[in-house]
Amino acid sequence: MKISKINRNDLCWCNSGKKYKKCHLEQDTRLEELALAGYEVPSRGMIKTPEQIEGIRRSSQLSKTILDNLEEIIRPGISTEEIDRYVHEYTLSCGAHPAPLNYKGYPRSVCTSINEVICHGIPDDRQLKDGDIVNVDVTCILNGYYGDTSRMFLIGNPSPKAQELVKVARECLYLGIEQVKPFHRIGHIAYAIEQHANKYGFSVVQDFGGHGVGIAFHEEPFVQHFGSQEDGMVLVPNMVFTIEPMINAGSYKTKILADGWTTITVDGSLSAQWEHTVRVTDTGVEVLSL
Repeated sequence: MKISKINRNDLCWCNSGKKYKKCHLEQDTRLEELALAGYEVPSRGMIKTPEQIEGIRRSSQLSKTILDNLEEIIRPGISTEEIDRYVHEYTLSCGAHPAPLNYKGYPRSVCTSINEVICHGIPDDRQLKDGDIVNVDVTCILNGYYGDTSRMFLIGNPSPKAQELVKVARECLYLGIEQVKPFHRIGHIAYAIEQHANKYGFSVVQDFGGHGVGIAFHEEPFVQHFGSQEDGMVLVPNMVFTIEPMINAGSYKTKILADGWTTITVDGSLSAQWEHTVRVTDTGVEVLSL
């Protein structure tokens, strides 16, 4: 795999305005060596420009604001349809568009996943009740850029086991984020998440994971949340993707319901998920949706 084909004194391919030798030459050379050694490396298209990163950051911050606002709204008795209506109207009022709406036929503006629902729960007239746990997954499109984030909400007083699951799932997210740095691999993220979940007797969903995001809703790379440190793509600065571990209290196996979207645990156990959009920096990570 030949990556670097630009003369040293030409302008860099990334449109930085710098000469190639002062910009991406060293990184490209290292990636080429890794590719020849059998590593999976990112294409140039996965590396975002400063303009794109700023757009993704703004969209991610809008998605975060919506979740922040929901902290004051979500309570026992509210229906997931009401949550959807709020997200839809607020998103439009900010000059943005809810990415889930009509995405591959998805009928709502947000995903609401309650208790045993792992992901992609469709809002309806179901009312949240005391003891529920619910994930709300928000993705905005602002000026053409996507920002994706989700968080868990505790309704009333969930069981100690449910509260522990939600807490551990959040810890898994941040332990995964700590592994984001140049020339680490996606496997470093996955390993940290799985080891922490397993320590508490929980499992990590394998059928879904994080993904590149920003210019489209779902881009490369796929970000698995389980497995070896030696797995997955090499990370380089200005890659942007989500980390969104889905942690189950029981089996990691999933089942998609007849609506084609709602995904539940096969054994009816609880599931919890937290998500951020992150950027690889020159030295580590920036959480764009924090």
